[in-house]
Amino acid sequence: MKQETVTLDHGGGGRASRDLVESRFLPRFANPHLDRLDDGAVVEPPPGAIAMTTDSYVVDPIFFPGGDIGRLSICGTVNDLVAQGARPLFLTVGFILEEGLPLRDLEGVLVSMEEASHESGVSIVAGDTKVVPRGKADRIFINTAGVGHVPDGRDVSGHNAQPGDRIIVSGSVGDHGIVILAQREGLAFGTGLVSDVAPLNHMVEEAWSAAAGIHVMRDPTRGGMAASLNEIAAQSSVGIRLDEKSIPVKEAVSAACELLGFDPLYIANEGKMLVIVDPSDSEAALERIRKNRYGKEARIIGEVVADHRGRVFMDTQIGGTRIIDMPLGEQLPRIC
Repeated sequence: MKQETVTLDHGGGGRASRDLVESRFLPRFANPHLDRLDDGAVVEPPPGAIAMTTDSYVVDPIFFPGGDIGRLSICGTVNDLVAQGARPLFLTVGFILEEGLPLRDLEGVLVSMEEASHESGVSIVAGDTKVVPRGKADRIFINTAGVGHVPDGRDVSGHNAQPGDRIIVSGSVGDHGIVILAQREGLAFGTGLVSDVAPLNHMVEEAWSAAAGIHVMRDPTRGGMAASLNEIAAQSSVGIRLDEKSIPVKEAVSAACELLGFDPLYIANEGKMLVIVDPSDSEAALERIRKNRYGKEARIIGEVVADHRGRVFMDTQIGGTRIIDMPLGEQLPRIC
């Protein structure tokens, strides 16, 4: 009888395991490295520096407007490599599946991963699947690792921000976190609001083609833009001044935050990049970012300053100045 859910047999390493891999995973991720079905992959990256990252994804719910845990896992890992100045090359993925997960849900996740992999141009070259008993996980968790190549001359780090640098954000902030909250709690904050989850490697490469003076990049996920900028200010021992009226926030996100007592600067994003760039290159970088579909709303939102070292502050729309502290904890758990 054809099974409709994941069973413990699928994690046993026998025929059921192989059937799951060959019927569900290989058709989606097929490439010469993965098709060998070895315990790993032997790859040949270009000569030069290599960037590596790893991440785990436990978002709840696993499907949400604009994406799902599968698309999130690919895009999040790609963007972490991009933030190191790297061109993403290869990914590995590990799945923790709960007994009873509907196979149609697994298939939906795999389809999204396939699409995100093709969009980013990054191959999944190795993987692993484990199954745990019912009640020992929450449907599906995904772990990833990523490898990228850092072209000669690129030096991107949270330690590199310099006074005078301009700060670009590639689009509106807080979209992902509010979408997850609304989906989780059955709330409605605006028609058409979807997660921003997206791979940003092509957009950032376009920025590099016009601006060699990129010093720092960061994808502001958990803790939002506030956490990322505080980390950079501390790492570089500089101050960061923001202009509130320049920060793009969708009306639905703003309304939700006002209603629930949140601040958009602290809400997670999954398809935005902070780019800190030499002032002589800032307009060229902004122009190239805006030409990409994921960067149409990009803006310069502030600058790096020599005083107030290690602090982030914002000129408010009403004419005052507000300190933007590092968040104390997670406002919205299991956001990614």
